[in-house]
Amino acid sequence: MNVEYTGRHYEITPNVRKEIETGLNKIRKILGDRFETKVVLAVEKHRNKAEITISLRNGPIVGLAQSTDMVSAVNEALDHLQKQALKYKTKWLSKKRKAVKKFNGEGEQQSIEASVGLTESTAVSVTVHKFPAVARTTEVHLVHSKDSVALRPMTLEEAIKEAHFRDRDVFVFSRSEREVDGVASHAGREDGVD
Repeated sequence: MNVEYTGRHYEITPNVRKEIETGLNKIRKILGDRFETKVVLAVEKHRNKAEITISLRNGPIVGLAQSTDMVSAVNEALDHLQKQALKYKTKWLSKKRKAVKKFNGEGEQQSIEASVGLTESTAVSVTVHKFPAVARTTEVHLVHSKDSVALRPMTLEEAIKEAHFRDRDVFVFSRSEREVDGVASHAGREDGVD
């Protein structure tokens, strides 16, 4: 805990410094040691002002007070800070962590009935469907099989005959002339990498 003192038209006395230290020790018991404090003591037209700012992780808390005596102004500011520190601590402790609801792919489908037309006699009843913003994706289904992959280079015609013979929808083969893999579908269409 670091404390920075500033006096504006006021010289900080040991008595006032001791009051501030004892008050900040009470606050330190509430908040812990990880904060910095700035104390500004000022005198303006017979008014003694005390401003104590504690910089925390989620933002500062400030205690302001005015009085005819500097010690009473400091005590009022420390009391105000102590109330804010208790509020901050209870707010921080009372926050509950909620489990995030994961998207299972099944969105809520909503239907809205509406009528479309210029007049009531020409109006047509229409059902409007609202679908989820995220569509369910299907997982890729891989089948590892040596029956779907050619072990030797072959032409397109041989790959189509082999796929038909093995009763496979997709057959992976490599061409002998260019050494490039290709895919023959059961319908005889080629989808390959060129």
